[in-house]
Amino acid sequence: MSGEYMVRMSHINKSFPGVKALDDVSFDLRAGEVMALLGENGAGKSTLMKILDGVYTRDSGEVEIMGRPMEIDMTPKIAQAEGVAMIHQELNMCTQLSVAENIFLGRELVSGFTLSNREMRRRAREILGRLNLNLDPDTIVGSLSVSKQQMVEIAKALGANARILIMDEPTSALTAKEIEELFSITRKLRDEGCGIVYISHRLEELQYIVDRVTIMRDGRFITSCNFADTSMDEIISNMVGREIKEKFPHVDTPKGKKIFEVKNLNAGKMVRNIDLDLYEGEIVGIAGLMGAGRTEITRAIFGVDPKDSGEILLDGRPVRIDEPRDAIRAGIVLVPEDRKRDGLCTKLSIRENIALPNLDLLCGAGGKVAVRRERNMVAKAVESLRIKLSSPEMDAGNLSGGNQQKVVVGKWLARQSRVVIFDEPTRGIDVAAKVEIYILMNELKRQGIGVMFVSSEMPEVLGMADRIIVVCDGRITGEFTAANATQEKVLEAAMRFENKSERLAAVN
Repeated sequence: MSGEYMVRMSHINKSFPGVKALDDVSFDLRAGEVMALLGENGAGKSTLMKILDGVYTRDSGEVEIMGRPMEIDMTPKIAQAEGVAMIHQELNMCTQLSVAENIFLGRELVSGFTLSNREMRRRAREILGRLNLNLDPDTIVGSLSVSKQQMVEIAKALGANARILIMDEPTSALTAKEIEELFSITRKLRDEGCGIVYISHRLEELQYIVDRVTIMRDGRFITSCNFADTSMDEIISNMVGREIKEKFPHVDTPKGKKIFEVKNLNAGKMVRNIDLDLYEGEIVGIAGLMGAGRTEITRAIFGVDPKDSGEILLDGRPVRIDEPRDAIRAGIVLVPEDRKRDGLCTKLSIRENIALPNLDLLCGAGGKVAVRRERNMVAKAVESLRIKLSSPEMDAGNLSGGNQQKVVVGKWLARQSRVVIFDEPTRGIDVAAKVEIYILMNELKRQGIGVMFVSSEMPEVLGMADRIIVVCDGRITGEFTAANATQEKVLEAAMRFENKSERLAAVN
């Protein structure tokens, strides 16, 4: 069966109010292959796959699964019956239920009028064993790591006899070891004859698992080719419609005075005796393994989490930050890791999201918003960040991931902030949008603003930071300048306490 067409989509069109999301798009998937579906945010990748999964109804076009034509009003239930399963970036798990209960959710096995829990556990073990996963079917899913929850999603798909798997940004929240586990399972499923659609903005991952590539741009099909027959530069050029000459456009600026300092900061178990500083005209990257305490440091600085002790100084003067409002007023702002949960009001418009934290700048003495001032503020943010939108009045939740990130950044641009902290600024956004975020960081740097960012992507840290601070187990374990930093040095510092634990275990 390997090599046979499992999916054929021809001349697919789909429009939303004011937006042509898909314009005459064709796509195919063969048995026993991993197909990378690539494109910028807003290119139409997720929309196309949601049509295949039955979530969206196409306006026109043909869909065939295993050679059978699908009706235009196909539903997720029909897609599931045809062997299609989509594993979303934001996992759809019932975290209070067990692994077995999640695997059989909606397809529960019954004996008479009662659930066959023993049989579901037995079959769950078989499915997990097929994936080489040593998980107890009775484990509550909410107690598992994100990577293990993702594996349960895959097990759930296999339990429903899925042969066509759609993975949307599957590695965005995984560690390097967890990514390799996912790749191993993906290759195993491919070798068993499954067809896998792999959507990712981490282009460096493609070489490990991808067989073919389909590229979309602005809702249109651009090209499809064997991965081995094309270069990464060609892939990027087809995605963005132009050549990107520099992935990490680092600029050198004179180092100015010290503007920001953190002394002996402690907050809970994951922020321990943190000392760091930041100078005008520099970008500081915070590196470390997932769970090292990087995000917790930014949250403690910004006042999201309570501090146990420590001092924060801005321009040499102590600043008391008990809550985010204190930090914002002082000129210290945070672009959070989870933009949807912590950075956006997705049900509000783009205009309202940008204006909301700036009402103190927009309102007159009577508390009335100065409409012209608000309009200019929004227009400047949209133009400077090149936010793609049909209108500033559209809901922020309807934007692509990259454009949502730009809105989060844009709302701070009007505040003349002294320190801007980014937590995973490019997670889940495409290569062109990443470069625009880097250019923005450089522009802030040129203006003498202190820029600090947390990133799990080592090339990003090495490519953009003037100075790198490494965190492990809530403590700073290394500091490097851009000139003397290497991946090996950063990783060694990031694993310092882990290595110590291993040595102690070996001695004992």
